[in-house]
Amino acid sequence: MRDSRSPLFFWCLVFFSLSHHGPLKVEAFTGTYGINYGRIADNLPPPESVVTLLKLAKIRNVRIYDADHSVLNAFKGSGLELIVAIGNEYLKDISVYEDHAMSWIKENVQPFLPDTHITGIAIGNEVLGGTDEELAGALLGAAKNVYNALDRLKLAGDIEVSTPHSAAVFANSFPPSSCIFREDVLVYMRPILDFFSKIGSPFYINAYPFLAYKSDPEHIDINYALFRSNAGIHDAKTGLHYDNMFDAQIDAAYAALEAAGYDKMEVRVSETGWASGGDENEAGATLQNARTYNFNLRKRLFKKKGTPRRPKMVVKAYVFALFNEDLKPGPSSEKHYGLFKADGSISYNIGLHGLKPSSASPSLLSLTRIRTRSCLGPSAMVLTCYVMVILALMI
Repeated sequence: MRDSRSPLFFWCLVFFSLSHHGPLKVEAFTGTYGINYGRIADNLPPPESVVTLLKLAKIRNVRIYDADHSVLNAFKGSGLELIVAIGNEYLKDISVYEDHAMSWIKENVQPFLPDTHITGIAIGNEVLGGTDEELAGALLGAAKNVYNALDRLKLAGDIEVSTPHSAAVFANSFPPSSCIFREDVLVYMRPILDFFSKIGSPFYINAYPFLAYKSDPEHIDINYALFRSNAGIHDAKTGLHYDNMFDAQIDAAYAALEAAGYDKMEVRVSETGWASGGDENEAGATLQNARTYNFNLRKRLFKKKGTPRRPKMVVKAYVFALFNEDLKPGPSSEKHYGLFKADGSISYNIGLHGLKPSSASPSLLSLTRIRTRSCLGPSAMVLTCYVMVILALMI
C-alpha cells in the first residue's frame, strides 16, 4: 500500500523539530568526567603510555591544547574522545582566510578520522577578558571559518566548535544571580554566543574555586571551596542555597548568559582543579587540599546532577590536569595541578590507579610491565590479574 504521507509532511516534521528544540547538538562528551592533557613539560611518558593510563583511570573524555600528531596517532582505536585546539597564535590568520581553516582541518583532523575519535575543536583559549583587543576581534571569524570548513567537509555534525573562557569575562560573580558579562567583553561575546547558539555549542568556562580562595582566603571559607561541610551561601534574589563554590561558579555563568539573552545555552566546565603545591603567598595550595577537592569533585560529578539554578542540566567537567607540568610559566602552583606525576604514578589517592608504584598508593602496573604485557604467557597473565585484584582491595 502506498504511503499517503507526502514529502511536504516530512519536511514539516523536520521544521517543527528544529523550531521547538533548537539546533542539533554534537555530543562531544560521554558521561560527566573528563581531563585536560597538558604537555608543557620535558619529562612526561609517551602518548601511547598516556592512553594506557587513561584507560586504567577509566577517563574517556580528554582535551589537549593543540593537535599534536603523536597524540592523535596514539589515540587511534582507543575509544577515547578527544577535543583538539587551535592555539591563540593562529586565530588572526584563520579569521581572515577560510582556506587556512580548511587546510588546518585537512592536516590536523580529517586524516585521523574516524580511528581517532576527535569530537571537538576548541578555538583558542581564554581569549576574551584579556588585553589583546585584536585577538578578541578575531575569535568570532576564526570560529565561523572553522565551522564552515567542517560543514563543507560534512564533519560539522560530528565535531563540536567551541572556545573556553576564564572568569575574567564577568564583571562580578557574587552572589551567583548577579553575575553579568563585562561591558567591554560583551561587544565581542554577544555575537559569539549568537553564533554558538545557532550551531548548538555549549558555553565553556574555566571554573577554579582554588583561584577564588587564593585571592581572598580571609573571607572565603575553605570548606565551601573544597565541597566539605559548611554553612554555604544564600542567594537572596533567587532564594537558592549553595553548599559549594563550584556549583555557584557554574550558576554565575548561567546568570550571565540569561542576562545577555541566551538562557537556553548549556554551561560546561572546560577546566577545574586545585594545585597541590605553590609559592608561600598562594593560600590553600597543599597536597591535602588538592586531594580533597579532586576527590569530592569526582564524587559530585558521578552523581550526574545539575546545579541549584539548573537542576535538570547535568554538570560535565574536565579536570585540570592529567600531569604536573614542570615547564609551565607563572607561579609555582601552575606546575602542580596534576592528578599524576610525570613518571605515571598518582600524585595523591582519589581512587585512580597509576602506571607505576608511588608513595601515595600501590599501583597496578609499571610502565615497563605495561609495554611488555603482551609477551606474558597465560599463566603469568592470570597471576598478574590476581595481584591486581589484591592491590585494588588494599587501596
